[in-house]
Amino acid sequence: MLATDRWLLAAGQLDKGFSVNETDPAKMAEVKDLLISAKKTLLAYDDTTFYSKLVSGEALMVQAWDGWCNYGIADKPEIKYVIPKEGSDLWVDTMMVMKASEHKDAAFQFINFMLDAKNHAWAAQNIDYKVPNKPAMESLPADFLAKFPNMAMPVADLVKFEQLRDVGEAQRDYSKIVSEIKAAQ
Repeated sequence: MLATDRWLLAAGQLDKGFSVNETDPAKMAEVKDLLISAKKTLLAYDDTTFYSKLVSGEALMVQAWDGWCNYGIADKPEIKYVIPKEGSDLWVDTMMVMKASEHKDAAFQFINFMLDAKNHAWAAQNIDYKVPNKPAMESLPADFLAKFPNMAMPVADLVKFEQLRDVGEAQRDYSKIVSEIKAAQ
């Protein structure tokens, strides 16, 4: 399973039927206990080698970001992408221009270049991640979508999931809980 605070906890939160943005201390204690008990049957909480462990066969199943699943499928076509019945978080990668940026015009020009459907489709095909650009996604070749079925996931299915939100001061609690989970024997 992933070791990063939000994704590790989201798996436990979803299993318990909670929001992926839950901050109630009593509910988070339940999530912590669940994830500590899960350690008995896990190979690892791991954000770095899960992919190679899956491809090599050391791991039979991993929690992973969808693009990493596609990398695995490219190396080993029998790998299948599955979302558990409990669901997933809604993930979105974004581009932004910082207020203090010195070259804002160039940054906006780059974003506009990337958002062109042809360029964004190229990006999707080269990073194996969905892009939030309907014309780009609709232009992807059928054989690419057949190879990586999660790339063809309908928007209506994606929006069933809850987006990770800023949990404010609770982020400190999240980090502490994850440290305790990783340290638990």
